[in-house]
Parts: sequence; structure tokens; C-alpha cells
Amino acid sequence: MAVLKKMSPGRLIVLGFAMVIIIGTLLLALPFSFNRGVKISLIDALFTSTSAVCITGLATVDIRDSFNVFGRIVVALLIQVGGLGFASVSVGFFLLAGKKVSFKDRLVVKEALNLGSIKGIVKLVKSILLITVCFESVGAILSFIVFYGDYPLFTALGISVFHAVSSFNNAGFDILGGFTGLVPYADNVLLNLTTCGLIIFGGLGFLVIKEIIIRHSFKKFSLHTKIVIIMTLTLLITGTLLIKLTEDVSWMGAFFFSTSARTAGFATYSLGTFTNAGLFVIIILMFIGASPGSTGGGIKTTTVFTLFKSVYSAATNKHCSAFKRKIPHDIVTKAFFIAFLAVSLICVDTFLISIIEPEFTFMQILFEVVSAFGTVGLSTGITPELSPWSKIILILTMFIGRLGPLTIATVWSTRRMSNVTYSEETIIIG
Repeated sequence: MAVLKKMSPGRLIVLGFAMVIIIGTLLLALPFSFNRGVKISLIDALFTSTSAVCITGLATVDIRDSFNVFGRIVVALLIQVGGLGFASVSVGFFLLAGKKVSFKDRLVVKEALNLGSIKGIVKLVKSILLITVCFESVGAILSFIVFYGDYPLFTALGISVFHAVSSFNNAGFDILGGFTGLVPYADNVLLNLTTCGLIIFGGLGFLVIKEIIIRHSFKKFSLHTKIVIIMTLTLLITGTLLIKLTEDVSWMGAFFFSTSARTAGFATYSLGTFTNAGLFVIIILMFIGASPGSTGGGIKTTTVFTLFKSVYSAATNKHCSAFKRKIPHDIVTKAFFIAFLAVSLICVDTFLISIIEPEFTFMQILFEVVSAFGTVGLSTGITPELSPWSKIILILTMFIGRLGPLTIATVWSTRRMSNVTYSEETIIIG
């Protein structure tokens, strides 16, 4: 306990996620988690647990075909913990038990949600839990209307709850069986819109949802909320148009993929039939991802906005600003740092898996790696065929992708600022 108290908030979050993954792996590897006649290897249990906690959705085994009701409940709980965040769930348990939330716990939640201060942390966690329950309940009810037409009462109820949890947390898992995803429901308007609604709100971020509920007016929103809303709408519209332009899908299918590609991972069409142009559009959307403080991954919408704004300001010799507010220089630096690390990780992983899996095309491997980093879960169908080493690489990629800036903060927290300064000398750039 003394060691935990001395740990930085960033390290505690990393340790917390790792412990949840390990517990999930052990539970999913137990024989009473499988369907009769099914055997799951330890690496596949670890992959499934990591994918669930990191709310990715990539799967080496089909959830319904491999796991029984107990196993599916475990996966759903792992998704819920992963989506809410280890820190928020811990504080939630403290509140339910009537215990006081310590200063250290508040710091951990602040770090997990990328907040500026610990003011109002407990109220925020309560809001997060309430928002989650409300959205998932409505999503489950609307999904039940669809699934009850195809399944018995209790089966439809179980599928609906699982789907709502998976959708709002941007996980992309389904329990329909046979790796079919939502392809059988490609033309079902209610399920498509319900799923898209859950994904979009889950990807906005809890702070943004709370601000929308309280302030109502766009003019009254904070700069962060304005950027998140503008970027979300821009990416949804642009993604829909580009996917419709490159692929033979319906407008609803194009909109669904534009929504799902930014970290959810559900599919209403087989990606194996997509052109390279369509896959490239989805790769870009997966890389960008959702917004900070949300259930989604990627480098985040605000990061991309800051990158474009900073490049534009440098080209026009103006301050980096938006909506009559100047964006701090340290935020710009952090945006470039995150983007650089993300691209570096994707390049290294793609190179390694290309060596290990020469039978797959470069596009298939790149797609898989970006999907893992962005915690998306979309796949061209190669995930179950990957070797153990490739699975381990993707497990680490999912873990890093879920933690995002927290991993960076943890690394830098071990370094002390040097007092040594040097004289400047210019170099030639470009």
C-alpha cells in the first residue's frame, strides 16, 4: 500500500488498467467461461480481455460462439470498466460504499480525464455514472425493439444490454455470432440510428455532454466543447461523403461507417470487399478517433484541430487561435508530440507484423494496426489468423492506444527538468 501511495497518478492508472486486464484474462481462461466443446488459449483470453478493457473490439475468437453467458457478462463488465475508466469506477465504488474520496483518488481521476484541476471531481464522477446509465438504458430499450423480432425474450434482452454497453463505450463487440457483426441489420434504420447515436455521444466526452445539457447554447460553450462539436460534425459529414464516393454502399451504410470508424468498430458491410481508397478513408478516421475524456481512442479530434490550426497560423504568421481564443503554446507542442508518437508506433508495429505475417497485404496489416491503436476494432478479417507474436504486438498497441497521453505523462514524470542551458544556433529546415 505504501508503494501505491508513492506512485504518480499516471502510473496508478497504467497499473489499474493492467490489473483489470489480468483479472479479465484469468476469468475468461477458466473452463466455465466457455461454451461446451470450446477451448480458448491463454493468448486468446488475454487478447479478448485487453480488447474489452481497451474498448477496442478486435477479436481472435467470436464472443457468442466461444463464451457462455458467464463469459459474455465478464466481457461486458470489462467493456464498462474500460469505457468509464479504472479511476472513475474506483471512485464510484467509494461513493456507493459511503466512503470519503481521498485527495490522491481525486488526482488520479483528474489525470485520467485530462482535467485542469480537482475541483468538482466527485460531482463530475457522479454525472459520468448517471449519464452512462441513462444512455445505455435508452440504447438497450431501442435495441430490444429490434432484436426481440429475431430472438426469444431473454436472449433479445441480453443482446440488447450488451449492444448498448458496447456501443456507448465505443467497444464494437457484438454477441450475434459467426463474426457477422451487424451485417444482417444493415438496412434496419432503428438499430443503425440507435447505434450511431450511442457511439457519437460516447465519443463526445462526458464533459462535453454535461456542458451541452447545462448550457444549451453554442455561444456559451467552452472552447473545448466548440472544437469537439465542430470536429465531430465535420468528420461525420466528410467521412460519409468519401465512403459513399469510394464504396458501393447505401447512404445509411456510409454514415454508419463514418460514425463507427472513429473508434467504435461495428460494421454493417464486409470490409473485405472494400477498395483500398475506402480502407484508407477509414484508416484516417480511425487514426483521428474520438474526443478527450470520452470512451473512444485515437489521437483525438482536438489534437487534429490544433495541428491544423498551428500549421495555418505558422503559414500566415498569426497566433494559433480559434473562436477568438488563443490556444496555448504548450497545447500545440503536446499535439505534435502525441501525433509523432502515434505515427511512430504505427510504423514500427506495421513493419514488425509485415515481417511476421508475409502472407497478408500491407493495407490489411496497416488497417489492423491503426484499428488497434485507435481502439476501433474494425478488421479486414485477418485477426483470428494472426500468429501469437502478432497478437502480442496488437495487445500492446491496444493498451498504449487506450492510455494515450497518460502513457506519455507517465514516461515524462520520471524525468527531471535540467537546469543546463545552451547557446542557440540555427539549422536549415525544409
